[in-house]
Amino acid sequence: MIIGLAPAALTLFFGHGLPLRNIAISALIAALFALFAWLLRGVSLSGALAGFGIAFTLFAADGWPTFALLVFVFLVTLAATRAGHARKAERRLAEPHGGRTAAQVVANVGLAAYLVALLSRADWVAAFVLYACAVAVLAEAAADTCASEIGKAYAEKTFLITTRRPVPPGTDGGVSRWGVGAAAGAAGATAAVAYALDTLALRPALAVALAATLATFIDSVLGATLERRGWLNNDAVNFLSTTAAVVLTAVTLLVLYLLV
Repeated sequence: MIIGLAPAALTLFFGHGLPLRNIAISALIAALFALFAWLLRGVSLSGALAGFGIAFTLFAADGWPTFALLVFVFLVTLAATRAGHARKAERRLAEPHGGRTAAQVVANVGLAAYLVALLSRADWVAAFVLYACAVAVLAEAAADTCASEIGKAYAEKTFLITTRRPVPPGTDGGVSRWGVGAAAGAAGATAAVAYALDTLALRPALAVALAATLATFIDSVLGATLERRGWLNNDAVNFLSTTAAVVLTAVTLLVLYLLV
């Protein structure tokens, strides 16, 4: 819980002291969002507290557009989690009814809050890169969840990414056409919403979509190797995958703007 609320403290620090009115409004909006997510059973109680900290940070640091992007990602991942529930239950792959915990929430989207919290201390070039990387974190979280949940529900053939050996749906490191398509679609949709909200230009949005999609393959590789051996748990894999999305976004932006 403390880790989940840490981004809120960072916002106050990096924002050089937000006006009390902004803090109050941000806290109210974040609390309503956390309550909404908890009532829909998208998150557990601890997940709602972590979600509050992240939502507060995004709203306080950057206002409605970035918060709206977080809401979009939540709704997309919730829909993917509930898609084909009967089929996933039959395969014993359905998510628990309690929703995602604080650790899962922070592992998936916490990095986005930290990056957005840094915006007020960055020059315009750094802020441009930081914001694109923050959107990439959200896009990768959406892509990874959709790939996993849609693949578990609808994929008939799943292969281990490292060996191409057939494995049951839901296997760590397993990939399928359904999953890959869902990942690309979710990453592209998140980037498109950021573009529609006028928070990203076209080229950065394309960079985000590409980086987030590629990062889901890194997630699968980590799942097939380190997670299957018990060296990392799923939360650690998810955090490393969002970190990979950040690095890939920064590199892609460098190529797009300096080398092309």
